[in-house]
Amino acid sequence: MADAVIIGSGPNGLVAANLLADQGWSVEVLEAQDRPGGAVYSDRGVHPDFVNDVFSSFYPLAAASPVIDGLRLEEHGLRWTHAPHVLAHPLADDRCALIDRDVNVTAEVLEKLCPGDGRAWRAQYATWDRVGSDLLQALFSTMPPVRALAGLGLKLRGGGALRLARSMLLPVRRLGEEEFDGEGARLLLAGNALHADLGPESAIGGGFGWIMSMLGQQFGFPVPVGGAVGLTDALVSRLERRGGVIRYGEPVTEIVVERGRAVAVRTASGDTVPARRAVLADVSAPVLYNQLVAPEHLPSQVLEDMRRFQWDFATFKVDWALDSTIPWRAGAAAGAGTVHLADSVDDLTRFAAQIAMGQIPDNPFLLVGQMTTADPTRSPAGTESAWAYTHLPRDVRGDAGDAGLTGSWDAAEREVMADRMEQRIEQFAPGFRARILSRRVLSPLTLQSKDANLSVGALNGGTTALHQQAVFRPIPGTGRPETPVRGLYLASSSAHPGGGVHGAPGANAARAALGIRRSFAEVMSLVQRTLTRGSGAAAVGNR
Repeated sequence: MADAVIIGSGPNGLVAANLLADQGWSVEVLEAQDRPGGAVYSDRGVHPDFVNDVFSSFYPLAAASPVIDGLRLEEHGLRWTHAPHVLAHPLADDRCALIDRDVNVTAEVLEKLCPGDGRAWRAQYATWDRVGSDLLQALFSTMPPVRALAGLGLKLRGGGALRLARSMLLPVRRLGEEEFDGEGARLLLAGNALHADLGPESAIGGGFGWIMSMLGQQFGFPVPVGGAVGLTDALVSRLERRGGVIRYGEPVTEIVVERGRAVAVRTASGDTVPARRAVLADVSAPVLYNQLVAPEHLPSQVLEDMRRFQWDFATFKVDWALDSTIPWRAGAAAGAGTVHLADSVDDLTRFAAQIAMGQIPDNPFLLVGQMTTADPTRSPAGTESAWAYTHLPRDVRGDAGDAGLTGSWDAAEREVMADRMEQRIEQFAPGFRARILSRRVLSPLTLQSKDANLSVGALNGGTTALHQQAVFRPIPGTGRPETPVRGLYLASSSAHPGGGVHGAPGANAARAALGIRRSFAEVMSLVQRTLTRGSGAAAVGNR
């Protein structure tokens, strides 16, 4: 009998398994698929000479995560590499905003686009340099993040903490308007906010876009050499060296609860796998509470709250093998690992509004990955392993375009949507389509079939919106990984702090299982002391 049974071998499940194994626990991981990694996986399914990441590709949150850093995965084969530039956003006039890991380069580019914006970007990064480490610690820690709040409180005394909080809560349109005069810098922030489901008018979109932009500035958007699977392979190797066991092709259908405690899981094959100390679920909150745990073991309020759980946007992705690099009109985009395509912030607002109305966007915002540019091992010299994805409504009511798409995502609809995305790239890179050797189309339903946690292609385990963050994630409560069932912990991105490959939900669940926590009284006392110290000011808005 294992001390802990972990459901799912995505990055959060593997992080949790590693941390428990580090403490001497015996660990057994049950994975529904025939391979590990969840949404951190790559293959040669598009073309035999090309490595394509099937799901996620760039990992700024992994690079910044103290959880991932603490695992020392480089000792288990992980190697990171970077594109020459981090992120590019071509403008309508063929100029190009970009983030480079050298803040001087970023600032010079933005200054040329709009005088004053380079200085403003430096001011933003100076603020990040001051508070970023404590802010990330607060985001990645179990709620409430006492130690990180104490660090921030010492650096941002008095009104400074309030000004930072205000900036983080702003919609990204408003933050961009307050801090920058030009469209280029504003688009960098707004495009990064839409890595989640936060449109230009969404609360906390400014904070999310700012954090992602500053992560890119400090850490870049690195990728594992050889494919995303390199990160998974390192996590698996580390776990197996510590005696952890992973069983593949073992979907879990039930969590066995006796006298209010999780004691085992049952698999689709009929096996009962006992857990001596804990069960950690790297599955979505709706799957955990609505499928795996019988309702008689849960308070009625939990079931009612889960009825209000909100997923994030659906996703549609296309992978390509290209016989040459993408012919961007804005030349600077050729050196960026990630490229955002939108005409303006207004265009992003229109895109988000169409999704909110249940319409498939006619002019989709695209996130484009140039993987060979970031990692030359991905395809033959002179070629490009590329992808693009866009967001869609989960419940389709119509097509804002003229193709009459219904959201059935049958073979014909998949091809039409992929063509629409390619035509969008053609607007910024004429001749792109002539370079395609082969492509793979991944509709929302295809993504879900390859990883059940990606419900209809949702990437973040639930909306990133304010009403489902911190103590509201996944439902109103403590924001912690504990569940109403003793010995059962939520270890997926449905738990705080949410989506992204940083391992924090898995780490928080492992710490909770190990009993590493403070009492509520201790937490609130320390928070109160921290917030009442001294006076002073510092803010994101200091230009």
